Amino acid sequence: MAAGNILVVKLSSLGDIFHALPAVHALRVGLDADVDWVTQPEYTGLVRCFKDVREVIPFPRQGLARGFAAFWRCVRRRHYDLVVDLQGLMKSLLAAKSARGQQVLGPSYCREGTRFFYDAVSGPANRNRHAVDEAMDVVRFLGLSDAQVMFPVAFPTIPPVAGAPRVAMLPASRHENKNWPLEYFAEVARGLVHNRGASIHLFGSEADRTICLALQHAIEAGDSCSKVVNMAGHTGMVQLGGWLASMDLVIANDSGPIHMAAAAGTRVLAIFGPTDPRRTGPYGDGHCVLTSNSPCSPCCRRICRREDEVCLRTVSPELVFSAASEMLNRMKNP
Repeated sequence: MAAGNILVVKLSSLGDIFHALPAVHALRVGLDADVDWVTQPEYTGLVRCFKDVREVIPFPRQGLARGFAAFWRCVRRRHYDLVVDLQGLMKSLLAAKSARGQQVLGPSYCREGTRFFYDAVSGPANRNRHAVDEAMDVVRFLGLSDAQVMFPVAFPTIPPVAGAPRVAMLPASRHENKNWPLEYFAEVARGLVHNRGASIHLFGSEADRTICLALQHAIEAGDSCSKVVNMAGHTGMVQLGGWLASMDLVIANDSGPIHMAAAAGTRVLAIFGPTDPRRTGPYGDGHCVLTSNSPCSPCCRRICRREDEVCLRTVSPELVFSAASEMLNRMKNP
């Protein structure tokens, strides 16, 4: 089977976009096709870094009434042999159906009643696996061979920075109940500086400036440490990808940037509490996920019912430091 033009619809979020990338790569190679991608405006620059994508088309999720006409004109410039919705929601179905497509294929995990509006769905739902493997259902449905999972992405190159090993820390996530305690991050950072000679690089969005500044102060408290580089609020999404690609290790909560780092080939040490790493942990070899043995985890709730976030607090700084040291040792002795 060959298809000249494919339109992929994956609107959000940061981590989910990276989960879809291996399936998009397999579609492009397996069908010998050109791929365009519809996504939300805030992710257009990021998707332009994906090597398999010819054109990125922004979908105006906010202000849909004002922006839909421009989207309609843009998405209908080409005829698509296949439209693949990898989101599976009503908003993504609208985007997919707006295109001039011969066939619209939905994902196995589609929701909100969208299953009844696709020309076909890529199989039965099975949520007991990683999101990357779920997205690959479309590849198997089309009868393409299971290609090796790859993340073809090209971030801007960041010049080497002094102070190897370079350890990135991202202490914030979209939901506070996924955040490992700040004092734990600080303890691990001090241990890596003093025992491994590491340089610590803090990253986050503009909204994360306060928490990253607090972490910087906690790391440097009572110490003349000068190896903390606080980049919070100073990098856009694309630049963040370049920075994470230049790191030796990323230590973070369950958040979108861990998937960005993993796709760029940087090893990730992720701390998971209320969420399930079997579905959304960093994908691939060489990464490490630390979780609690708390019986209430994973609960997948945005607010801790116990109000003590025991699932995160029982992942000790000593455990994370030990895991980080072992990962850095493996870098020297692969």
